[in-house]
Amino acid sequence: MLPYRVLAVALLAFATPIFVPASSGADPVNSGFAVPERDSFYAPPADLGSYSLGGLINSRAITTSLRVPVSAWQLAFRSNDSRDQPRLAVTTVLVPLTPWPGPGPRPAVSVQVAEDSTGAQCAPSYQLASGGFRGDTVEGLLARNWAVAVPDHEGPESAFLAGMQAGHTVLDGLRAIEQFGAADLGPDTRWGLTGYSGGGFATAWAAQLQPGYAPELTFAGAAIGGLPADLPVVAANVDGSLFAGFGFGAMVGLRREFPEADIDSVLNDRGRADLARADGKCMLELLANFPFQSVAAGTALADPWHDPRLITVLQHNSLGEGAPVMPIYSYHSMADEVVPVGQDDDLVRTWRGRDADIVIVRDPVGTHAQEASKGQAGADDYLAGRFAAVPR
Repeated sequence: MLPYRVLAVALLAFATPIFVPASSGADPVNSGFAVPERDSFYAPPADLGSYSLGGLINSRAITTSLRVPVSAWQLAFRSNDSRDQPRLAVTTVLVPLTPWPGPGPRPAVSVQVAEDSTGAQCAPSYQLASGGFRGDTVEGLLARNWAVAVPDHEGPESAFLAGMQAGHTVLDGLRAIEQFGAADLGPDTRWGLTGYSGGGFATAWAAQLQPGYAPELTFAGAAIGGLPADLPVVAANVDGSLFAGFGFGAMVGLRREFPEADIDSVLNDRGRADLARADGKCMLELLANFPFQSVAAGTALADPWHDPRLITVLQHNSLGEGAPVMPIYSYHSMADEVVPVGQDDDLVRTWRGRDADIVIVRDPVGTHAQEASKGQAGADDYLAGRFAAVPR
């Protein structure tokens, strides 16, 4: 095993370009803001089911430590989980203080960060309010004088890699923002979507679900990078690697969202202890706790990623059942050691077979982390071009 300091440096280099949350013990920028489990703002009202999808339940202004001056608010709204049952969700909307000169309304982008976590303290809304959010993508888009939404796309249960509820949360968050007058983003707003890795997963699910789930929203396009489209392939790839923590985190998240999958039935005592240790953790903690470990050691199965009890829930949360109608920019490193490019290529072929408009960019070199930084400028420029284009 790598020495701890070497491992820490390797993992920090991996995570920094994407999303680095502060620890739950960080001093909040907004005095009195508790972690979500102890904050009534995140508690659903008794009549949650009476709200329409995206119905605005509560709002509050926050102060951020972002390097671009903004007005910022947290919005609580009604969304749906993976079974279309009511669920309270939260998004953060950021609007630059610089007036938008036009022409037309201010562009707005929903940024799905790579939360990749199992703890509510890792949610972007809390991290933005606590001063722990490190996101170059968000600041880069704000520097273009665009508005930015940052949804807690894993939901209140931190359901890492639960695709349908992630897509619901993203889209319902935009519905809520369009109702929130202070942000001055209404039905005439053209939205962009962007995300990388775990954030790309939520972005792709939102884009795939949008035609049937939120057809009234207007989109310029979506930029999706390092996409884990086929979860069985990605899970098998990271298992036993430096990035094995992603697999343990996925087991925790999917176990919460899909109790009927009976994931516990494949676990032995070690497996139950492993998942307990993976519970309530942010991304760096997951990666630091499980390097080169295998989920198989915590089960009675030689190959847990092909067991029917796991393969069903992984396939259910893989992409490809539908296709987006908004234009897509797909970028990926061909040398990606975490998320194999081939399974992303397979999804692109599937979507194109259903008439999706996709620009494909494949970098011949670079790690998964490096592509997060290298590919971002092209993704942002693609969205700028889409905003400048005549609406279809």
